[in-house]
Amino acid sequence: MKLCGHRGVAALAPENTHAGLRAAHALGLTWVEIDVQLSRDDEVVVIHDKTVNRCSNGRGRVRELEWPELARLDAGGWFGPEFAGEPIPRLAEYLGLAAALGICVNIELKIHPGDNAGRLCRRVSEVITPLPPESLLLSSFKPACLAHMQQLTPAIARGLLVERLPHDWHTRLLQLGCIALHCNHKYLTQSQAKAIKAAGFLLHCYTVNEVARMHTLADWGVDMIFTDDPRGYKQ
Repeated sequence: MKLCGHRGVAALAPENTHAGLRAAHALGLTWVEIDVQLSRDDEVVVIHDKTVNRCSNGRGRVRELEWPELARLDAGGWFGPEFAGEPIPRLAEYLGLAAALGICVNIELKIHPGDNAGRLCRRVSEVITPLPPESLLLSSFKPACLAHMQQLTPAIARGLLVERLPHDWHTRLLQLGCIALHCNHKYLTQSQAKAIKAAGFLLHCYTVNEVARMHTLADWGVDMIFTDDPRGYKQ
């Protein structure tokens, strides 16, 4: 079972930053997960929340701020003084560092109420199309995003994000051309895991921070888990 650093390594460095990516590399991880959305001027920004309030020294909605405003914010000092001055990254810059470190990236397409899914997908596709497809995985809770990416970047693998396994999961995965199902481990049963694997799909679980649970999921055949802190798990 592979370990994927959640938002970089969110327990050890400010989430969705270059510092988190470097922390993942220092731990020997080969995968990280990040979130992306658009700024007002259509830059693809690596950030989770709809606002910058929680994870920076700024205020306001990401989609209402332009990139020069976002670039000036401190996205690390809230986590610890040693990370003061850590910037909010753009996707292109983040992927450049990931490539240099040999880390693959799961990009979650983050859609908040009122966001334009089509515009986000077009801008993301422009950033990632030149890159090796095997180094990337696209995921979203919004099927519309995955459908857009199926058309825009068909060579880049996709995973459908869900909280609980829907009754029509198999149909959804086939319709969207997904290779993986990403689910909340808290609601996954062993029989469901067996069914997903038997159908030929990869099974990824989030966000798993208890070592005993990691080993249980590995025994169930889960292919990858997203974790804030992978240090206790021995593969």
